[in-house]
Amino acid sequence: MVVLKWTTGLLVGLGMILSACAQEPGHGDNPNAQAFVDYMVEKHNFDRDEMVALMREAKRKDSILKAIQRPAEKAKPWYEYRKLFVTPQGIAGGVDFWDKNKKALTEAEQKYGVPAELIVAIIGVETRYGGNMGGYRVLDALATLAFNYPRRSEFFTKELENFLLLTRDQGFKPTDLKGSYAGAMGFGQFMPSSYRAYAVDFNADGKVDIWEDTEDAIGSVANYLARHGWLPLDPVVVLATPRPNADMTIVNDSLKPQWTVGQLEEKGFSTTAQVAPDMSANVFSLQTEQGKQFWIGLKNFSVITSYNRSRLYAMAVYDLAQEIVKARGGRS
Repeated sequence: MVVLKWTTGLLVGLGMILSACAQEPGHGDNPNAQAFVDYMVEKHNFDRDEMVALMREAKRKDSILKAIQRPAEKAKPWYEYRKLFVTPQGIAGGVDFWDKNKKALTEAEQKYGVPAELIVAIIGVETRYGGNMGGYRVLDALATLAFNYPRRSEFFTKELENFLLLTRDQGFKPTDLKGSYAGAMGFGQFMPSSYRAYAVDFNADGKVDIWEDTEDAIGSVANYLARHGWLPLDPVVVLATPRPNADMTIVNDSLKPQWTVGQLEEKGFSTTAQVAPDMSANVFSLQTEQGKQFWIGLKNFSVITSYNRSRLYAMAVYDLAQEIVKARGGRS
């Protein structure tokens, strides 16, 4: 009787496992995944049997396909989006992270020219200072989007390629690493291509670890921004006041600076800030609860959007950075 109960329980358990597997199939039979296996074998000399097994193991996650179609940057106005990140908890967490990692932040600022508060704010916005690095297996996330999301299939297939190359180079097991629904990893949420290009062994311990090593994570974020053209000591944004005849057709025209501060002045967007007229710039608007607010974004604002192609994101990082500096009371 005891054996019967145990067997019944085992069968029920196996049934639940099989049901879950049926709901989340692997990609072994997916034609795009099969073509990817051929490519990785021919291009990078991966073992075919191992690649076939890995594609069977890579699960399709419908929750990922739903999540990628409703990012907060597109769904929320600025005044709601800001509240997601610039919060008392976010500011206090930034102060705490800065105090705990002061040495690495100071060294990163000195080496790369990127202000410590910007590094801290990006890590805060991305993962709540490491508190939420994502719960999806990176393999599942990238395979799901590479092989089941045609609109961005090319991008995510390339990221899956980079992911497998970095796991091979770094000696990681592909099924172990976790990240966001889009496959972003670590404190700073680097995509695999960014990891391979910009992640650094900042503490020189012989390995690049952006999941548990805060020094590497800090250095990697700073290196990313520096390599994308960060201008030390330059401002990020300045508030603009449009004149009645301002040319509104250029508002939000590009994430990259298309004009100069002087040209924007001629087009009706004035600022009282002390910025040189030849500085690269563009003008954008944000929806506040009181109405539209206009800003002039400078080169460094564009650099932040290279991390995440969203004005809301870049402005949230900037605002959080300023609030963290205020909360620290000017401490170095």
